[in-house]
Amino acid sequence: MALTDAQCKNAKCPADKARIRVVDGAGLYLEVAATGSKRWFWKYYFDGKEKRLALGQYPGLTAKAARSKRDAACLLQQSGTDPAHQRIVDKLQRKAASVNTFEAVTRDYHATRVSDWSEAYAERWLVRLEKDVFSWIGKLPLTDSSAAAGYPPARRGPGRARVGALFARGALKAVATKHMAAVLEPVAAGALMRSILAYEGQPTTRAALELSALVFQRPGNIRALEWAWVDLGAAMISIPAADMKRKRPASSMDARTLCRLHCAQWIS
Repeated sequence: MALTDAQCKNAKCPADKARIRVVDGAGLYLEVAATGSKRWFWKYYFDGKEKRLALGQYPGLTAKAARSKRDAACLLQQSGTDPAHQRIVDKLQRKAASVNTFEAVTRDYHATRVSDWSEAYAERWLVRLEKDVFSWIGKLPLTDSSAAAGYPPARRGPGRARVGALFARGALKAVATKHMAAVLEPVAAGALMRSILAYEGQPTTRAALELSALVFQRPGNIRALEWAWVDLGAAMISIPAADMKRKRPASSMDARTLCRLHCAQWIS
């Protein structure tokens, strides 16, 4: 029998128990704790396992409202969806939406660009958005296509231009140009070659290092080099067009390195 509001209000937990369940019906019950707190739960089964779903606290959630929430959860269960799992999914989606609002993403974008701008421009850029844009679309998810359309056409100017910049270019900062490590000085290049020639590890590794320094091929081409591509008599390495677009004569040192490899016992 369904609980009345008076029964819910007067339900008490015995002193010798931590909590009791006051049943309403169809899996719905009011859990009354020794502390006096009262919470609604719905007991159900999913994939053969008993589960329960917290619906809310009494008296904030009345018996009638608790039944409505139970019925909605029951419809999910009948459609093959676990109500408890769906609640987690919904919570994560709400959290993602709150983090990815237009205002939040705009402030992140500003933070990534502020080091590239003058202090005055960075401040002016954000202030104009705070004054003209955030009040209109600041709380909308950036993925909502209505965010850009929601900005009133009549309010044109710097603020609107910044909205377009965010949608057109996104909030990713451009990758900074970086110079890779390189040996550019003749003295340093000589030291590198002496180190390679003095290497006492695997002969194939030393040969690969020598060839890398002598012919300036990609590491992948050096590793995948085939004897069919090598003409020792002509001191020529001919890499197929699919692997390399250019052909250049090999130096005498290249030829010696390849000959040493070709004659060595460790090369099949």
